Amino acid sequence: MPHLLLRGVPAEKLQAVSGPLAEELAVVCGCGADNFTMSCMQADNVYGYEGDASFAFIEVGWFERGQEARGQFAETVTNCVRRLGVREVEIVFHAYREDSYYINGKPAG
Repeated sequence: MPHLLLRGVPAEKLQAVSGPLAEELAVVCGCGADNFTMSCMQADNVYGYEGDASFAFIEVGWFERGQEARGQFAETVTNCVRRLGVREVEIVFHAYREDSYYINGKPAG
C-alpha cells in the first residue's frame, strides 16, 4: 500500500521503470508489487530550484516499517530516479496509522 507522489520526475520516464521499481520495493517492504501506487505531479517551481529540472521531491505514504526498511526504500528509489537523469532526490516518509486508514469505508487495522 505504499503510495509514492513524485515531483520533478517526468511521468513518461517513470512509467518505463515503474514495474521493476515496484518489484524491488516489494522486496524491501515485504508485500506484493501490486500494493504500490506511483503518481507524478507536474509542478512549476516559483521559489527555490527555479529552472532546475534535475531536482525531485518524493513523498512516500506508508505504514511504518522501521529505519532499516526506510533506508533501503529511499536508496532504491533514489538510485532509480537518478538513472532517469535527476541529480538531486529528496524523499520524505509519512507514516499512516492503521486505525486511521480506511479501505472501502472499513478500517484497515
